Amino acid sequence: MESPDKFSRKFKDVTLEELRGKVAEFAKVRNWGKYHSPRNLLLALVGEVGELSEIFQWKGEVERGLPNWSNDDKKHLEEEISDVLLYLVQLADVCGLDLGQAALSKIVKNAQKYPLLE
Repeated sequence: MESPDKFSRKFKDVTLEELRGKVAEFAKVRNWGKYHSPRNLLLALVGEVGELSEIFQWKGEVERGLPNWSNDDKKHLEEEISDVLLYLVQLADVCGLDLGQAALSKIVKNAQKYPLLE
């Protein structure tokens, strides 16, 4: 079995709060708040997930770490994944949800729902 650390890189720690603040400021200075209802943000998120899906659509199974992908393909993937993350963070913010805490709670709930097999 491959080690999960095999594909890890050194990442800059970025908090959800930092992302939330930057996305909120980005939208505020452009006066986009009137367009950012929960429904509109959800539809934009779904569109971005579609764009992300297109990257994988005809590739079949893809190896962890994407060893056979070009740098341009990896950059495109980073951009689309980032779009999905930013819309998700913005949607949670507009809905007044603490996305980080919700995710941690969901992990605990899933651990109870899917206990370790002995």
